[in-house]
Amino acid sequence: MIRKAVIPAAGFGTRFLPASKSQPKEMLPIVDTPAIQYVVEEAVAAGATDILMIIGKGKRAIEEHFDRNFVLEAELEAKGKLDELQHIRAISDLADIHFVWQKELRGLGDAVACAKHHVGNEPFAVLLGDTLVETPNGRNVTQQLIGIFERYQESVVALEEVEHSKVNRYGVISGKEMSEGMYLIEDFVEKPPIDEAPSDLAIAGRYVFTPEIFQYIENTQPGVNDEIQLTDAMRLLLETRAVYGLKFEGRRYDIGNKVDFIRTNLAFALMRDDLRDSMAAMIREVAAGLPE
Repeated sequence: MIRKAVIPAAGFGTRFLPASKSQPKEMLPIVDTPAIQYVVEEAVAAGATDILMIIGKGKRAIEEHFDRNFVLEAELEAKGKLDELQHIRAISDLADIHFVWQKELRGLGDAVACAKHHVGNEPFAVLLGDTLVETPNGRNVTQQLIGIFERYQESVVALEEVEHSKVNRYGVISGKEMSEGMYLIEDFVEKPPIDEAPSDLAIAGRYVFTPEIFQYIENTQPGVNDEIQLTDAMRLLLETRAVYGLKFEGRRYDIGNKVDFIRTNLAFALMRDDLRDSMAAMIREVAAGLPE
């Protein structure tokens, strides 16, 4: 049973300036809920009861969001807004949530390394704070990864097939397909040149690791962008341990850039019964007014 999850959320979010100057990009709302809350809820639904967030300067709003706000609660109760009160209280009761600061932004590998002492000698999940994943089968991606880990007792990552022209934006894998959607990974490459990419299967922001990953991060030299890349640490892990990949059914929403952030808001609004019809009408109206 995996009970610990790590959520890296320390980046500056420069692609969202000026909005991210004083507000973490992970707190930008998807309809009416901060993006980071969706990630926490996924971890909790997968069985995590102990969550560590890796944060940096300007991220205090994340801590406050998952803490109690007694003044707000008293105001809602006094006004008889009991549904809103229950919803607000539920946020702080999702799990035991802890925070640690990444003192320097030295890459995803370094961010995960900040969790070493909290995780200890346990397997754990990693969920990127700026990535949402929607699955159609009722089991979220982290649940699916944990199921594979429990079967093989080895690290496993989520995979998605991306357009070949975009492989240089991601960490990608080469591997052998064991069964439909299930891969035994042979290599990882971080942001390869398009003509050198070993496949179109990209790492999709969800991982389950054995604790050995920390020693490999410690032995990883700075790579792309002079950062400690988690992908490079996983390459070292492959030298002694098996690592599996799952090409999941569903869709990943990367909210790290403006276009995908807007697309995610539209997609999530269209999933809601209370917004679907009015949103669809609004989209048609806006589209009809665009110049040809």
